[in-house]
Amino acid sequence: MADRTGIFAGDDPFHIARTWLAEARGTEPNDPDAIALATVDPEGLPDVRMVLLKDIASDHFVFYTNYESAKGQQIEATGKAAFVMHWKSLRRQIRVRGTVTREDDDRADAYFASRALQSRLGAWASAQSRPLDGRTSLVAEAARQGLIHGTNPPRPPFWGGFCIFPSQIEFWADGAFRLHDRFRWDMQADNRWKVQRLSP
Repeated sequence: MADRTGIFAGDDPFHIARTWLAEARGTEPNDPDAIALATVDPEGLPDVRMVLLKDIASDHFVFYTNYESAKGQQIEATGKAAFVMHWKSLRRQIRVRGTVTREDDDRADAYFASRALQSRLGAWASAQSRPLDGRTSLVAEAARQGLIHGTNPPRPPFWGGFCIFPSQIEFWADGAFRLHDRFRWDMQADNRWKVQRLSP
């Protein structure tokens, strides 16, 4: 598209997303890789929460969580999710919608091993999204897991990564007088992207 220049230029939306995220890491005061992840529960009611995006691969986006959490169960039931990244400092956002599969076990193991010890023990200790009678119980369970697993806990079988393979990616940037720039990339049946400018 002739007017898709500057920050919107390029033929690979994942490269554009990585470039924008790299810029945000230099300007955002906290969590530039935070995404608002949306799923749907069994009644069709949308559910959204903040998680951290951990990788932008060549054809998908990756985040990690407890598979037995609300979001994990909702994703397993539908195989679909959406998210938005928003950076106030850059006045930009990226929206993604697509299908979801579990991350490869070896990559999930490698990422888990790279986390701080207390975070790894916390993953073992937390029955994420389920009722908890108090913080003391959680801290005690983390300590108990430390006694069980020591200083090199393996990745829990209920914890790992999800890969979102987009059917749609939208890049948005703030414009003067609310005349924003929006470009939507839609995956076609021939596995090629169609790019369209949208009204703000």
